[in-house]
Amino acid sequence: MTTPTLWRFPGGLRLEGHKTESTRLPPLEAELPQTLVYPLQTRHGISLQLLVEIGERVLRGQPLTSSDDPWNPPIHAATSGVVRAIEPHPLPYPSAPSGPCLFLDSDGVDESVEFEALSDYRACSREELRLCIHRSGIVGLGGAGFPTSIKTGPVHRIDTLILNGAECEPYISCDDTLLRHYAHEVLEGARVLHHLLGAEHCLLAIEDDMPEAWEALQHAAREIRDVRIAMVPAIYPTGGEKQLIRVLTGREVPRGGLPADIGVICQNVATAHAVHAAVVLGRPLLSRLVTVAGRGTRQPRNLLARIGTPIAELIRQCGGYSGEEERLIQGGPLMGHTLTTDAVPLLKTSNCILVAGRGELGVPRATRPCIRCGYCADVCPARLLPQQLHWFGRAGQWPKVAEYRVTDCIECACCDLVCPSHIPLTRQFRDFKDKLAELEAERQAAEHARMRYEARRERKLQEQRELAEQSRRRKESLGKVATPEIRRAVERAKAKRSRNPDEI
Repeated sequence: MTTPTLWRFPGGLRLEGHKTESTRLPPLEAELPQTLVYPLQTRHGISLQLLVEIGERVLRGQPLTSSDDPWNPPIHAATSGVVRAIEPHPLPYPSAPSGPCLFLDSDGVDESVEFEALSDYRACSREELRLCIHRSGIVGLGGAGFPTSIKTGPVHRIDTLILNGAECEPYISCDDTLLRHYAHEVLEGARVLHHLLGAEHCLLAIEDDMPEAWEALQHAAREIRDVRIAMVPAIYPTGGEKQLIRVLTGREVPRGGLPADIGVICQNVATAHAVHAAVVLGRPLLSRLVTVAGRGTRQPRNLLARIGTPIAELIRQCGGYSGEEERLIQGGPLMGHTLTTDAVPLLKTSNCILVAGRGELGVPRATRPCIRCGYCADVCPARLLPQQLHWFGRAGQWPKVAEYRVTDCIECACCDLVCPSHIPLTRQFRDFKDKLAELEAERQAAEHARMRYEARRERKLQEQRELAEQSRRRKESLGKVATPEIRRAVERAKAKRSRNPDEI
């Protein structure tokens, strides 16, 4: 098995991983919680259509929400029990702190529906495979949550499938753990996706600080030879989709475009594992590996937990809080977001729960003026000029902010880490994106109002033209149908007025 040629993406940083704390122990299958919580609203604010009612008993694997919408794959019950309530509850979304949730009380039996696998996926059509993946509720498990059935849709000719196991952000180790213990299943899932896409090449990337995963993959690849394993440098953010594509293929995803535009599809290794379970075993997405890390918890480790498990329950099963806890984060320390409560549930996209201890993520420092050192531009993997964006944004020069491509920022926070003035650049760029989106919405609203005004004016003018035309036609019609007697009467009246002009 040959190792593919590697390229280099611009910028990036080598960071301390903090991964050994959570990988020194094998993954633990989490205990079944008393109550599972399922948000009925997506992070984009879309409400999901329920298939069950309060008081109804459901089985493990039974769909709770409809599968009619391809953009919102169904949610399945992760255990058997009774739907106790549907009511507002805290959500782990930065854009929506709370929303309606379904509460499923476990009955402790864990009774399952009968799973039906595809007997031979190679004999199935691509549409059948996509439908199976969709009905199994599979989305991208690397964090973005994009529906896998849509991402593998027939939009472009795909020549390269990339399985992303480059887990570059500190503390997160669930993909590393998955590859150490379930390498064969991941490669089998890669095979399914490879067949579905009809791609020529299939690459699986891990970082060079994952030796145990490398060994496990090499062993599994003896039986599965159509997937090439690539070891890439552990430079943050190698795991970013565009950066990994650059490293493995040398290709650049066009600005505003998608990897499919250049013939590449990138899927997370956990997504491949879920695809194997769905297609080969007939099992929908009910659980996932999640890292619980940080000095704020007594025993950091990876848990195989049911979707919908409250975060507080996961922390409890890792020994509970250590007493040093300072900040609770969903995701990693750089691209994750702060949680205000541990009552929120585990989602399909939740790869890490970081319980940061006091001072573990650094001590807040006072922000000072920019000194134009340029370090931020040196480490930016998107080839942006963060310093210029900072100045343009502060001055409210929004056309310049857009021109300097703030929307291309992947919010990796590399610029924050190297800024000697401790300017929160990434937070500023998020705000700038929001401002540009607000201005664009205002522009579209004004354009819509202008179009409505012009359409109304044109409609009024058209009505006037039609009335004038109708009047003209009426006069012509009267002239045509006038009888000779009427014409003679009119002529007599005209003659009489001419003889006696004073007569009215």
